[in-house]
Amino acid sequence: MAQSLVKEFTKGLWAEIPPFRLVLGLCPTLAVTKTVENGIGMGIATTFVLVFSNILVSMLRNIIPSKVRIACYIVIIATFVTIVEFMMQAYTYELFLKLGIFIPLIVVNCIVLGRAEAFAGKNTVIPSAADGLGMGIGFTMSLAALGAVRELIGAGTLTVWGGSPIFTIGHGYIPFQFMVEAPGAFIGLGLMLCLMNLIGQK
Repeated sequence: MAQSLVKEFTKGLWAEIPPFRLVLGLCPTLAVTKTVENGIGMGIATTFVLVFSNILVSMLRNIIPSKVRIACYIVIIATFVTIVEFMMQAYTYELFLKLGIFIPLIVVNCIVLGRAEAFAGKNTVIPSAADGLGMGIGFTMSLAALGAVRELIGAGTLTVWGGSPIFTIGHGYIPFQFMVEAPGAFIGLGLMLCLMNLIGQK
């Protein structure tokens, strides 16, 4: 049992890491990763929704009629997204403003709905929670990594939390601002996908 739980948890950290292996959740991955702080914030919000929606879907899987299961899953996911939205407005309002429309759009994030349909709807509560937590942490790590690359090259800083940089390259560095614009997100993601494939082959 423990080995199975570890497997369900760890698959989202590498073997099925959402943006780089499953190529899911690319909209927030590209849109919010101008800084590490934004990536971590979006990742934590998505992880919360993933874990609790997986748990509730798993608990109700034998009650929800199969013909309306997708609609019910969306209602469940939307409930937890609303909770996250209110919590961010109350406790991390500046980050909430930075992430903007992408917090409500977690409702239609294909990672969340995909895990509810592919895993939580077919498994018990504890494995579903482990699956959601692993996928959420993997997604957070992906966003933070891409945000670090884009912020470091595009601004010469690393901002993890609170708006103050924890690292600055130096006064002589000229930021390559292209990387913090929309096209830079595609370039950064493409390079990281390439790196992941090379590591996977080795």
